[in-house]
Amino acid sequence: MRIKIIRIVFVISFIIIIAGLFYVQAIRGQYYYDLSVNNRIRIVHLEGWRGNIKDRNGKVLVDNRISYDVMITPQEIKNIKDLFEFLSKALNVDKEELIDTYRRNKFAPFAPVIVAKDIDRMKAIVIEENKYLYPSLFVQESYKRIYPFDKIGAHVLGYVDKVNRAKIERFKEYGYSFRSTMGYSGVEEYYDSYLKGQEGGLQIEVNSQGKQVRLLSIKEPTKGQDITLTIDNDLQLISAQLLEDKNGVIIVMDNENGEVLSMVSSPSYDPNIFSDSKKRKKMSMLFSDVNSPLLNRAVSGVFPPGSVFKAVVAVSGLASKKITMQTTFDCEGFYELGGIRFGCTHVHGIQNLVQSLAHSCNVYYYNLGLLVGADRINQVARSLGLGEPTHIDLPFEKAGYVPSRRQSILFGKRKWYTGDTLNFSIGQGDTLTSPIQFVKMMATIVNDGNEVQPHVIKLIGSLPVDTYSIKRDVKIDKSIFIEVKKGLRAAVSEYSGTAHILDIEGLYVAGKTGTAQSSRNKEHHAWFIGNVISKRKNLSFCVFLEHGGSSQNSTLIARQLLLLMQKEELL
Repeated sequence: MRIKIIRIVFVISFIIIIAGLFYVQAIRGQYYYDLSVNNRIRIVHLEGWRGNIKDRNGKVLVDNRISYDVMITPQEIKNIKDLFEFLSKALNVDKEELIDTYRRNKFAPFAPVIVAKDIDRMKAIVIEENKYLYPSLFVQESYKRIYPFDKIGAHVLGYVDKVNRAKIERFKEYGYSFRSTMGYSGVEEYYDSYLKGQEGGLQIEVNSQGKQVRLLSIKEPTKGQDITLTIDNDLQLISAQLLEDKNGVIIVMDNENGEVLSMVSSPSYDPNIFSDSKKRKKMSMLFSDVNSPLLNRAVSGVFPPGSVFKAVVAVSGLASKKITMQTTFDCEGFYELGGIRFGCTHVHGIQNLVQSLAHSCNVYYYNLGLLVGADRINQVARSLGLGEPTHIDLPFEKAGYVPSRRQSILFGKRKWYTGDTLNFSIGQGDTLTSPIQFVKMMATIVNDGNEVQPHVIKLIGSLPVDTYSIKRDVKIDKSIFIEVKKGLRAAVSEYSGTAHILDIEGLYVAGKTGTAQSSRNKEHHAWFIGNVISKRKNLSFCVFLEHGGSSQNSTLIARQLLLLMQKEELL
């Protein structure tokens, strides 16, 4: 009985299948034939717009605008020669250039290929009016990223471009395709997952002339989230103006919370070059420029610190109890070791700790460095954030390098000599640090050992980001920082201090100058790291000039910076 029932079910199922095939092929066959021959189902990609980027005051730093791209679907090309001849005339672009672009961007027969980006509206209309002659051709509305302030703050903002082939496989699972736009460098890259819009698309039926017959389905794209930075664009404009035609960095950070108010690296670049097809020819100039405009010197550049490192050695001396505030050394203008004289800028005479920082006396730190030892200095330097990433929310941060006698022996580099300790004690030798590390270090000293986390994000959407609000106490007695701050203040307040020109009415300014020897017989690097306190603000800042000569040059720019901030009520 069961076998009989199974046979009946099988026969009925077979009859249904036969009937279905007859209906599709005999009754509706012509309809489906017409659909396959005269019509096509086309997928139109709709990219979600990226979120805007704003400064702390709501000023839009990065925006979007409508753009028109010319697309070709390879499998629908009928006469490739006629097609590209038409496009060449319509776009006023060399035919061979268009063909080359098509071949480079072709991904799959069914996947539309972009052959021209961001064409003007009138050219888009001409192409749309003629696409019945070229069914494979269509114009797609897209968007372009725009940076209204061009070069200002480019290293913080970054830029966008299409996902390259190397990244497609790696990021496919996160919703990226070969059509997607991705952030490169700056916050465009670091916060790409928030800024990125969700892709959508249209499934439309078109006839043999490329005209839409009907809309089959739609998935609406969604815009990415806006983000608000800690950056003050008015301060960015001031910093960029002061660094014009110079290689260097200006950073200003709030000591209370680690918010970076300004970060300018010079020379800079225009991010619009990467998103504007009319400017892309300038890209090769950026990559070949010997001044490396794409390098964010604030976080990715590492340089010998010179005398600004003396603040670290001063903390090391007090922390190790090798000296007190009353300990003195006699500066005769040099320190002699094995018949070799290690020089100082002046004959300072008897110097205590405060005076040594105020006058930047090398001899004092030669003596102190030998007392403390390279390994202890290394330990304190690292605890203050040197030679380690600050973990600021920007990509490609470099850790730098703080040497020690132990490291040199362990890694078999070479024997560590007494002369190495002398050079290390004044920030020379193998030591390499970044400007952002010194800003963080200065904030730690100002906060009596309370470390803040440098960051540039303030809001994602409308929600505050509190990831960076956690503070950490450095394991060094607070009283030591209080004493070192006296020396940093004396560098400004004393008439003989190396940064006396920063003694500005209405402001408390303290800091350390530094002139660091560079390689290849070039000018020295000029540093100033400082702290400024007004009635409203407590800030740490850094002015660094790559091959800028004497530290007086960086100190002069620091003075201009503070005066302009005071004038514009940014302090």
